[in-house]
Amino acid sequence: MPRYMMLMHPADFPAAGDPLPADSVAKMMQFNEELVQAGVLLSADGLDQPETGSRVRFEGGRPTVTDGPFTEAKELIGGYWIIQASSQEEAVEWARRCPAEDGDMIEVRPIQRYPGDDA
Repeated sequence: MPRYMMLMHPADFPAAGDPLPADSVAKMMQFNEELVQAGVLLSADGLDQPETGSRVRFEGGRPTVTDGPFTEAKELIGGYWIIQASSQEEAVEWARRCPAEDGDMIEVRPIQRYPGDDA
């Protein structure tokens, strides 16, 4: 069955050290449980604050490292799910069911398959 990655692009992150709102966490855990019960969830995780990340860019044959925080919030990823679904439409429908906050965005992308890939 095809696999898809759902990438959460949050509208904003809580300030470093601030806990995530308990009600939002509970809603997201319930959504994750729905994915598990449906047998489609393969993996999921939230990511730490952007301040803790690093980016490695490659230009001219040389890597350049930039440590967070990053100014372009629209490029940030707050977490991900890897699901299996029969089609892009089914994967998008799962993303539509996510209890996301106003301004959040979920990008749904097929995971590339390679010759001989049994997944």
